[in-house]
Amino acid sequence: MDLNGDGQLDMISGSWPGELFLFRGGPDRSFAAPEMLKDKNDEYINIGGGITEQPDGSIYITGHAEFEKTPEGTFAVYHGKRIESTTDKPISITGTASAVHAVDWDVDGDFDLLVGDIGGSVYLIPNEGTATSYSFGKEEQIRAGNKPLRVNGDAGPFIADWDADGDIDLLVGDGSGGVSLFRNTGKSKTPILAAAEQLVAPGSTIYGNDAPAEPQRGVRSKVCAADWNGDGLLDLLVGDFATQKPDLPELTAEEKVEHAKLRKELESVQKRFSELISKLYGPSRVKDKAESEKLQEEMKTVSQEMQDLRGKLPPEYETHGWVWLFIRKSSEKRNDT
Repeated sequence: MDLNGDGQLDMISGSWPGELFLFRGGPDRSFAAPEMLKDKNDEYINIGGGITEQPDGSIYITGHAEFEKTPEGTFAVYHGKRIESTTDKPISITGTASAVHAVDWDVDGDFDLLVGDIGGSVYLIPNEGTATSYSFGKEEQIRAGNKPLRVNGDAGPFIADWDADGDIDLLVGDGSGGVSLFRNTGKSKTPILAAAEQLVAPGSTIYGNDAPAEPQRGVRSKVCAADWNGDGLLDLLVGDFATQKPDLPELTAEEKVEHAKLRKELESVQKRFSELISKLYGPSRVKDKAESEKLQEEMKTVSQEMQDLRGKLPPEYETHGWVWLFIRKSSEKRNDT
């Protein structure tokens, strides 16, 4: 994708906080450091991002923010704004888990952006500029089957002419690990998407001691369509987030006894950690500053205890990101799934 029309391939990426990052291409397939994309109003693009105050007085920052601890207090720094986190208004930082795909949606010669979010929606950000000078406008939620498009969380959009009829169709991976197809039943310049057709069934993620011993399809699928085997049909490459039991040596009887003891101790420490979280950030959180600071210090200690105990125990599972290949049946017609 050449976003700015300079003849060099660029890369674009979503992020957990939600902002979109551009890696400008250079000679010999080199890339510059990432920069956060802005819209035509010089605002950072993050659909659903921003600062919101909750009914209980706490503050949520959705986006690329960092905590800064100083002798004067704890502050959250967010796009040039510096906000103090207090006992009355504690700050939490979260994200929208954006996934972005660049495409000339309206066939006007420049790249628009499709952005999926953690809730399962997909948005179009129209490029109101040109092929050499992009200018992104206000987002519009994509519709399919005459209603707002929504998949099972963590939407990951990808455009391809799946049915080979000359226009773009929309593929979306989701939080369950599935992949859906939304056929374009409109015209090239004005896509109209039909209701979802499932191409890939959901996967699964099992934590703890019951994690699978062999690789299995996971969740949070991200999809790419390509003719992998050169038969003229688009196939699917699907990335995921998965768990798997680690390949560890058999424990001795003594080790089993010791690990059981450590797990019991860890359970008690985790319970105390949850209690501290509730006291510091829950609806009935502590408002007294001195008591709050005391609980925060205890939470640091308890957190370190948890980390130390986990370090003494073998992991019950590992996390992986696999890529799965789905070959489309050669017997299928080009306009069928």
